Amino acid sequence: AYAIYDNNNANDALYGKLYNWYAVKDVRSLCPTGWRVPSDAEWTILTNYLGGSFVAGGKMKSVGTTYWNSPNKGATNESGFSVLPGGGRNFTGSFSGIRNGAFFWSATESAFSYAWSRYLYDYGSHVGRFNDFYDGNKLSGYSVRCLRD
Repeated sequence: AYAIYDNNNANDALYGKLYNWYAVKDVRSLCPTGWRVPSDAEWTILTNYLGGSFVAGGKMKSVGTTYWNSPNKGATNESGFSVLPGGGRNFTGSFSGIRNGAFFWSATESAFSYAWSRYLYDYGSHVGRFNDFYDGNKLSGYSVRCLRD
């Protein structure tokens, strides 16, 4: 399943859809042939390649405040990843974080109801990792980036 932030099609055009983890698990519905949702380990490889969790987020975020709230601290987009802050939808159905946070699923489960994901915020260059009750619940809606096989 997926949702569009605030059920507003303009948000879909700018930031894309927010998928629950069950849609991520059925990769055929999300990624084109020859692509897949990256694992938690592959997100870690990318983060480490970009200098570690304290600076990698800045190297992945799009520059400026057209899409991100100010200050969009540390954003350089050196990686060309061009992350936009599409926010998320928590497992209870409420939306939050558009313009100040980006949340991405990995393909890796952490427990029966949880999976690993990554997040970036406007106030720093950090890439965070979570899998807990609120932020890693498989019913939550996050963005997805596909990785070429």
